[in-house]
Parts: sequence; C-alpha cells; structure tokens
Amino acid sequence: MEALPKVTKAELLEKIKNGKYMLFFSAGWCSDCSFIKPAMPDIEAEYKDYTFLSVDRDENIDLCIELNVFGIPSFIAYQDGEELGRFVNKDRKTKQQVESFINELPVAAE
Repeated sequence: MEALPKVTKAELLEKIKNGKYMLFFSAGWCSDCSFIKPAMPDIEAEYKDYTFLSVDRDENIDLCIELNVFGIPSFIAYQDGEELGRFVNKDRKTKQQVESFINELPVAAE
C-alpha cells in the first residue's frame, strides 16, 4: 500500500483523477487502526482493481477536515476523482465489514 505524503485536497484529486482508489485513513497511535492493518494485504489482494493509499491522519489533518474524516480507521473509495462511497466513523472495523463496504460500492461505467 502506497503511503500518501502530506497533500492538499487539490493535490489528492489530481493524483486520483484516473482509476479506482481506496483511501485508508489511520494513525500510528490508533489501536483500532492497528486492529485492521494485518488484514489490509488480503483486502488489497482481493480488490486488485483499486489502488490502495494509506493516509496518515496526523500528517494530513487539514485534508481530513476538508474530506470530513473525523474518525479513524476510515475508508473512502474514488473512481476517476469522484467519490464512490465512504466508510467513515471512529469504530473498529473487521475485514468482513471492509469487504462488505467495498462490495456494496456502485460500479461506475468504465
């Protein structure tokens, strides 16, 4: 999973303007983030049509505010720069919950 450096919303949208992306918001001190991290390689392998980007909440606090990400771990899916869906709250997430979220995303026209 590629770690996103500190970016502005405009820089993020430029990076994700082509293709399907899954943003994973977390922080090193977050125990619920640490809970889901071991499952992330399996989730990435299962959903190869998405490019997964790790977003450090503390490093990108302004971006999180702009995107209304006030709880972690959280996920936001994009296709061609448009948001497809979000799984954003402060609750611990299981592998099954993340997979259900991804499976329920709308399929945009290619």
